[in-house]
Amino acid sequence: MLKQWQKSDLLKAYRTMKEIREFEERVHVEFAAGGIPGFVHLYAGEEACATGVCMHLNANDRIASTHRGHGHCIAKGVDIHGMMAEIYGKKTGTCGGKGGSMHIADLDKGMMGANGIVGAGPPLICGAGLAAKYKGSGGVGVAFFGDGGSNQGTVFEAMNLAMAWQLPCVFVVENNGFAESTSPKYTVPGVANLSDRAKGVGMPGVTVDGFDFFAVHKAAGEMIDRARKGGGPSLLEVKFTRYFGHFEGDAMTYRPKDEVKKLRQTVDCLLQFRKKVTAEGVLTEAELDAIDRDVKALIDESVVQAKAAPNPPLSDLLTDVYVSY
Repeated sequence: MLKQWQKSDLLKAYRTMKEIREFEERVHVEFAAGGIPGFVHLYAGEEACATGVCMHLNANDRIASTHRGHGHCIAKGVDIHGMMAEIYGKKTGTCGGKGGSMHIADLDKGMMGANGIVGAGPPLICGAGLAAKYKGSGGVGVAFFGDGGSNQGTVFEAMNLAMAWQLPCVFVVENNGFAESTSPKYTVPGVANLSDRAKGVGMPGVTVDGFDFFAVHKAAGEMIDRARKGGGPSLLEVKFTRYFGHFEGDAMTYRPKDEVKKLRQTVDCLLQFRKKVTAEGVLTEAELDAIDRDVKALIDESVVQAKAAPNPPLSDLLTDVYVSY
């Protein structure tokens, strides 16, 4: 099955997922220690989605994220040192220390921003898709949003608009099974898959296992290629779960005891990836272990640099408020 894959691409996929995992695990520790200001929502457990989707994207493509946006940033190529500094609220951060975790962005990388407004990404991506179509750049817009966010009117409106204008957009609903703390079984009764909602606007919709990198990569690739070639928008539902609470400090009393521990030991996306590539003899445990060590050193370095970086000066307080044309 993996014969069509270049070894370099498999190494890149594993490294990206490992960077996201190690980044989030470290932020979890640092936040608990009291060094990080503001709110933090972690992406650990969902790495196969951001990686599987963004591996198909290039510099012309744009993504819109959610309040749980670190993984999307890393997968789109945002600098990890700048990200860590931003989360610490430092001047050297990607947004000058003024956005923090929930509003991290890098327009130069096509990352239009994490967003504290639930369901705000899809309308933004319609704008990106319209710009790409108008300019003929071949670019594609991808909006990530959660199962809770999928109930927002903005999402339905954006999907309908994208169909009406045949925009090069892909809508990715990251269904972690809880939104904040409530299962879709209660909020969307009678709907087996959220991808079925695509039928309401005549859009193709597919649901995949979010713990399986290769399943996500294949489905996303088909949708992005179709959008790039003028075939219009699609909806991709990725089913998985997050390993931490909705926010740091969430006790997760709504989840069964030891659920996360069992998931980490059985269906974890990094674990499954390792088993598959080593079983087929494409990559070795030693090669993957080397990536693990390199990524850990990278994250350690980013934390050290972030802690040592200066805070934004008071003179920055009123900058970046208005756009100058």
